[in-house]
Parts: sequence; structure tokens; C-alpha cells
Amino acid sequence: MAPQFELLGHRGARGLFPENTLEGFRAAIALGFDGFELDVGLTRDGVVVVHHDPALNPDITRTPDGTWLRCRRLLKDLTFAELGRFDVGRIRPGCRYAALFPEQHPMDGARIPRLADVLALDTGIRLTIEMKLHPDRTVAPEPMAEAVVAVVEAAGAAGRVTLSSFEWRSLQHLGRIRPGLARAWLTPRRTPRRMPEAGGGTWSPEHGGLTQALLRQAHALNLRVIPWTVNDPADMARLIRWGVDGLISDRPDLAQA
Repeated sequence: MAPQFELLGHRGARGLFPENTLEGFRAAIALGFDGFELDVGLTRDGVVVVHHDPALNPDITRTPDGTWLRCRRLLKDLTFAELGRFDVGRIRPGCRYAALFPEQHPMDGARIPRLADVLALDTGIRLTIEMKLHPDRTVAPEPMAEAVVAVVEAAGAAGRVTLSSFEWRSLQHLGRIRPGLARAWLTPRRTPRRMPEAGGGTWSPEHGGLTQALLRQAHALNLRVIPWTVNDPADMARLIRWGVDGLISDRPDLAQA
């Protein structure tokens, strides 16, 4: 059963620690957080890895010789062993990402982890796993969903995991093959009014597009509502007053307070 209110650290807690890394998750767990949203993709050799973008991000990626990555390389074109050569433990100075998260603590040596390794960190943590899908840059929705389910079930983690995606075909496929697995329907900034009307589970809209009327409508459809990515304490307080079922935040410490 999901908790009554679900506070999810976004990409671990990327306002504080390097995103989607074992080191970042461990540090966030040590602070007392027990729920996280993370992102997954598939490597060329079929390993489900935890990484936000379909390609390596030059703002957080250094090559084996310590220089900042200059060109994006797709995860699906690299093996897991090849990915392991890149350091994702700090933000490149001077970039927009660095300006957004000046309090992030670098953790040099952090690597892109397997989903299986994150699931093994702590059996008490809840995870919302976003399947990152793109027509030309990732595998298709169905094989992605099946690969992620296989890892979750091998870890015995189905009861503490929710699978999410902006690409609803992956979630619809999950409904056919694993109807008991929790799902979260993501909607982007440009279409805040789009809402799943069937299938149940959780609706995760961009928080700026959420209104009280939409929240009431979603609850009437038996949907839990957990908006993303809420980093301003004033927005957090307003949404909590409205009665959202949780928050996804880069700064779960501020939300917790």
C-alpha cells in the first residue's frame, strides 16, 4: 500500500546530491528520505540503467581522462561496461544546471548504476520508476516495460514500486501483462489538462498546470495526484493545502520541513 502522503525525491534528491547515482541515493536515505523518483533506460546489451536522458548529458558527464563530455551519446548505443567509464558525480561549472542547483554536493567517481543496484540499496524505500522513451532514441515502449518489470520482479520489489511514463503505451502494456503493478501517468507542461480517465493509479502532472478543479476531477476518477517538480516552499504549501497525495521535488528536505 502506498503511504497516505508520498514525498518523492526527484532523481534521488538532485538539489542536494548527484542525480540518479548510488552515492546520491545513499546520502538521501541517510537524511531520512524513503521515497524517490528516478529514470531508466536500456543499454545496447539490455541492462536497465538509472539515467534521466536517453543520452549522456554533457552538463554532468566527464570522460575517463577527466574532461567534460562534448557530445551526447545514446545509452542504447553503449554497453553497460562502456557507460561505467564515465563519471557523473558533479555538475559542470558555469552551466545552467549548476545555476539551478548551487547546493548540490559533488561526489566524484559516481557512475550510472543499474536499476537492480538501486533496488538493492534499501528494501524499505519506495521508488517511482520513470521509463524514458523516445521514438528514435530509445527502445520501443513494450520492450522497455518488459525489461523494467523483469528487474523489479527479480528484486522482489513489486510491492514498493510504481512505474511511470509520459509514453502511455508502456503503461497500457503493463496493464495487460502485470495488471497488479502500480502505475503513474505523467503529463507534460504543454498539456496540463490531459488526464487518464481509465486504468486507475496515479496522475503526475506538471505542478504549474494543476488547479484545484483538476485535482477534484482526478480524485473523482479515483486517481492519486502527485505533481512534479515542486521546489518552491510556497508552492509546496499551497498544493498540500489543496489535498494532493504527494509531491515530487528536487529538494525533499524543504518539502519535509
